[in-house]
Amino acid sequence: MFKILVTFIVALSTPVTLSAQDRFSIQVNETFDDMSFAVENAILNHGLVIDSVSHVGDMLARTSKDVGGENDIYVNARTYNFCSAMLSREVMALDPTNISYCPYSIYVFTTTEDPDETVIGHQLFLYPEMSEVNDLLRDIVLEATDY
Repeated sequence: MFKILVTFIVALSTPVTLSAQDRFSIQVNETFDDMSFAVENAILNHGLVIDSVSHVGDMLARTSKDVGGENDIYVNARTYNFCSAMLSREVMALDPTNISYCPYSIYVFTTTEDPDETVIGHQLFLYPEMSEVNDLLRDIVLEATDY
């Protein structure tokens, strides 16, 4: 119990700052629909199954008035959620709390400020044992964008 309490206190007292360095993304001059299709195919090409697709842009647009939103952020925005059984087992064997990173996610969006550009990317996991997961996610993004 003491270890849990100490961990909780340390977690609360540790500042977390997210920046562009916490994400890997590529901006392309392609349509949202084409890039969404490319991401789906890249995930499947790696032998993975898409567990869910979150329609983040639709949710934000639908709830905008309810939460005081004045402007739409996205024209379109989705996240594709999936796991790799092999990589997940490896990283969770190293640290069972790595379960918090599963499922992995690739995002695709176009903004209202720049609707002709589509951004594809993923969160970078900062722990060394997650490097293979970062590699997989980067490879999927690069395949989808043909880099």
